[in-house]
Amino acid sequence: MAQGGQPIFILPEGTNRSIGRDAQRNNILAGKVLAETVRTTLGPKGMDKMLVDGLGDIVVTNDGVTILKEMDIEHPAAKMLVEVAKTQEDEVGDGTTTAVIIAGELLKKSESLLDSDIHPTIIAMGYRKAAEKAQAILDEIAIDKVDTETLTKVAMTAMTGKGTEAAREPLAKLIVEAVQKVADGKVVDTDNIKIEKKDGAVVEESNLVEGVIIDKEKVHPGMPSEIKDAKIALINSAIEAKETEMDAQITITDPAQMQAFIEKEESMIKDMVQKIADSGANVLFAQKGIDDLAQHYLSKSGIMAVRRVKKSDIEKLSRATGATVVTNLDDLTADDLGEAGIVEERKISGEDMIFVEECSAAKSVTLFVRGSTKHIVDEIVRAIEDAIGVVAATVEDDQVVAGGGAPEIAMAKKLKDYAESISGREQLAVNAFAEALEIVPKTLAENAGLDSIDCLVDLRAAQEDSFYMGLDVFSGEVADMKEAGVIEPKRVKKQAIQSASEAAEMILRIDDVIASTGGADDMPMDPGMGGMPPMM
Repeated sequence: MAQGGQPIFILPEGTNRSIGRDAQRNNILAGKVLAETVRTTLGPKGMDKMLVDGLGDIVVTNDGVTILKEMDIEHPAAKMLVEVAKTQEDEVGDGTTTAVIIAGELLKKSESLLDSDIHPTIIAMGYRKAAEKAQAILDEIAIDKVDTETLTKVAMTAMTGKGTEAAREPLAKLIVEAVQKVADGKVVDTDNIKIEKKDGAVVEESNLVEGVIIDKEKVHPGMPSEIKDAKIALINSAIEAKETEMDAQITITDPAQMQAFIEKEESMIKDMVQKIADSGANVLFAQKGIDDLAQHYLSKSGIMAVRRVKKSDIEKLSRATGATVVTNLDDLTADDLGEAGIVEERKISGEDMIFVEECSAAKSVTLFVRGSTKHIVDEIVRAIEDAIGVVAATVEDDQVVAGGGAPEIAMAKKLKDYAESISGREQLAVNAFAEALEIVPKTLAENAGLDSIDCLVDLRAAQEDSFYMGLDVFSGEVADMKEAGVIEPKRVKKQAIQSASEAAEMILRIDDVIASTGGADDMPMDPGMGGMPPMM
C-alpha cells in the first residue's frame, strides 16, 4: 500500500502470506497428502512404514499415530491432522489411521464444493450437522451387553494386521484378563497395566503377571534372590547418611574426632537398616539411592533391596501389594508393608529382572511381552497398547459396533437419506460427508488388493438386510462381521468422526495464512506451497 508515494509496511519484511482460495487449496492439499501417507496402513492387510530418524534409529510400524509422530511434519495444516491422531490415541487408543483418512477425505470432498462456489462456512455447518447425525446413527446400530467373549474379539480385531497375527488369540485373552483385573466397576485406569518388554523369545511366551515386574537387579550379591511370603517396604527417600541442608565447614583437630565422625555415620545407617528390619520387611524398594554400607547391612539382615525404582513403578507396586509409600523411615511400621507370594530375581535374555508375583488382591498387573527382536517386540507392544485401549473403552461404554467398514457404510446410507430432509446448500455438504465416510471400506478393499468399486456396490446392497454386513478382506467377500467376530468399540468410531469433522471444519474456515520467517532458525519456505513451510 502507498500513501503519497510512500509504501506502508504492515507485516515485517520476509513474511509469507497466502490469501483466500490459495490458502484453502494449500491447506487441503497438505491434509490430503498426509491422509494418503498413512492410508496404505489401514486394515488387516495394511502395509508397514519404515521410519529412520536423524540418528539412524529405525521404527517399523503400521500404527497411524506412531508414523505421524515420527515424521518430521512442518506444514501447519498437516500438524492439525497429527493432533487428530494424537487425540484419538489419548481418548481410545486405536482408530488413529481411520480418523486421519476420514479428515483427509472430508477436505478432499470440500474442494469440489469450494470449486462450485459454496462458501466454506456453509460446508462447515453441513459437516457439523452430518457429524451430529452420524453419532446418532452409531447409537442406533450399536450392539449392547458386552461379555468376555466379545471383549476378546474386540482385542483380536484391534491387533489384526499389526505383527501379532501368530499369537493374537492368546494375547487377546491376556489383555482382557488384565483389563478385568484392574477394572473398578465400569472405570478402567489403563495406567494400572504395566507393559514390560524383552526380546529374545517368541511372542507366544508372553504372559500376565498378577503383580509387577521391575527392570532392575538387587543391589548386593549377598542378598537372597528369592523370597517367599514377602513383606514389602516402599521408601521414596534415600537410605544414606544425611547431608546438612546448608554449607557447613567442620574443622577436625584430632584423628579421634575423624573416627568418631565415621562411627556416627555408620551408626546412623545401621539404625536406618534396623528400622526396616524391625518393621518385619524382607524386601525393600527404594525410589532413591542406597548407600554401600546400607547395602551391606541389608544383606546381613537377609533383606532383598532394589534402588532407584521409578516413581510410576513404586505406585504400581503400592497398588499391587497394598504397601504404603513411606517418606520418613521413622514412620515405617508393619502396617505400611505390602504382601506378595514371591519376590524373585530372574535372568531374562542376559539381564536381571525382579518379579513381584502372587499378589492376593492385585489392583495393578504386568503384561510381560516377548518377541524375537527389538523391532518386533516394539511393534507387538504398540498393538497391545491399542488393544488395551479398545478393551478398556468397551468395558466402560458396554457398546460395540461391527468392523470391516460396516458402520461407515450404514452411516453413509442413512446420511444420504437425512440430506434429503435439509434444504439449501448444506445438503451438498452432508452428502459429501456421507461419501467421505465410504473411504474406510474403500481403503480396506484397496489394501487387500480387491476392486474397491465392486466392494462398495456389494456392501451397499448387503446393508439393505443388516447393519452388520462388512468386508471380509481375507475372502474378498461381503460377510456378517458380528458372526465373523470382527468387532470394534463404538467409542473408536464416535471419536474418529468427531475429531475428523472438527479438524476439517477448522481447516476449511482458514482463508488467510501468515507465516513469519523470523525466529531462531529461519524456516525455509517452499514457494510451491503458497509460501508455506514444506511438509517433509
